[in-house]
Amino acid sequence: MNAKTTTPLLSLDTLFIKTYGCQMNEYDSGRMADIMKQAYGLRLVAKPEDADIILMNTCSIREKAEEKVYSELGRYRKLKLKRPDLIIGVGGCVGQQEGERIQQRAPYVDLVFGPQTYHRLPELVKKIRRDRVRLTQTEMPEIEKFDHLPRHQGQGVVDCVTIMEGCDKFCTFCVVPYTRGPELSRPVADILKECTELLSDGVVEISLLGQNVNGYRGLGLDGEVWDFTMLIYAVAELDGLKRLRFSTSHPMEMSSELCQAFAEIPQLMPYLHLPVQSGSNAMLKAMHRGHDRDTYLLSIEELRSHCPTIALSSDFIVGYPGESDEDFEATLDLARQVVYDAAYCFKYSPRPGTPAAHAEDNVPEALKDERLQRLLSLMREQAKAGMERQMGRIVEVLVEKASRDEGDMQGRTSDYRIVHFRGNERQIGQVMPVRIIEAYGQSLRGELMLAGD
Repeated sequence: MNAKTTTPLLSLDTLFIKTYGCQMNEYDSGRMADIMKQAYGLRLVAKPEDADIILMNTCSIREKAEEKVYSELGRYRKLKLKRPDLIIGVGGCVGQQEGERIQQRAPYVDLVFGPQTYHRLPELVKKIRRDRVRLTQTEMPEIEKFDHLPRHQGQGVVDCVTIMEGCDKFCTFCVVPYTRGPELSRPVADILKECTELLSDGVVEISLLGQNVNGYRGLGLDGEVWDFTMLIYAVAELDGLKRLRFSTSHPMEMSSELCQAFAEIPQLMPYLHLPVQSGSNAMLKAMHRGHDRDTYLLSIEELRSHCPTIALSSDFIVGYPGESDEDFEATLDLARQVVYDAAYCFKYSPRPGTPAAHAEDNVPEALKDERLQRLLSLMREQAKAGMERQMGRIVEVLVEKASRDEGDMQGRTSDYRIVHFRGNERQIGQVMPVRIIEAYGQSLRGELMLAGD
């Protein structure tokens, strides 16, 4: 009998991850790196040319997201032609959405996987190496991935913890419920454990993440279901935590208790990203947002009654199907009433698989462009005024890292503004008093206040 022959395994030493999209994708990419380092001892590299495995962690929220992925894959194809052993994987929301279509269009892709299955990367890569096969893994098991991931080593003094996955809101324009699945919340004990581990690594600021983070409903320490406000009170009590943030919130989940928490929890920073999308009730109803204009404005009013200095940012979509001039003017009016510190503004584009994709995209592109520019102009005006209001103030800055200019340090204020100042790396992780002396478009310049100043 002939001895069974085995195919030699490919050598694996290096990993490159290309990340698109939100903080949750950044978090997921970090966990992918953790699990591949544990399984194969891989080290991250900065360029795809240096990698034995290339992973794309994709986002399908923005316009032409799929085409951007295929364009990037075209560049990786050239690397694959030179190195047939190179493993290329496409993960994240575009991977979930497109599935096997990716490998049909780009047959050099070895692996397609969704956001809920990246914990299986080691076994999938092993099978690809052993059997020389292409794989697609896009089912949505119940948030089991967190039970299979290695301990996440804290990176720097600021880090993130995902507390829930998915969304049940089903806004008509959004693919998240279809790519991330239904809302599933992690147990409080698991979240506190991960936060405690990060704090032991030297992290002092933690951001709690979720597609609908303030909709959190998880198993509490007492065996009962805890809501998001109960969770943040528990996290705030952890030793070593200096600052706490969260993102992204939904207006439907802005409870009075959560608004009050901004006044009662010193670690909870006065900054909130609260997407509204439109100021028109007709558009909000068409988008299936679940709230109206007045409800949103009442939440802002209640927030500011508890925390007058809170900084606010939002998301806006212009040119949604059926948006009239009056609808758009209502959006501008809402933005003027709220006065935002920052905003992310986009032209509507149909996302495959969403209800809105079946509606007639009846707002001309030229009109979308015009409305977008008007909204952006207003937002730039508000953001500039917000930055200029910082002039002369003494603010508390959490020092995060050395800046690009030699001798400069960089950190953020409590309301999330970037500040540069002369300092040294011994200050990293400390909250320092800084007087603001100059305002730029996206950041501030300050001078460190020394004892006796």
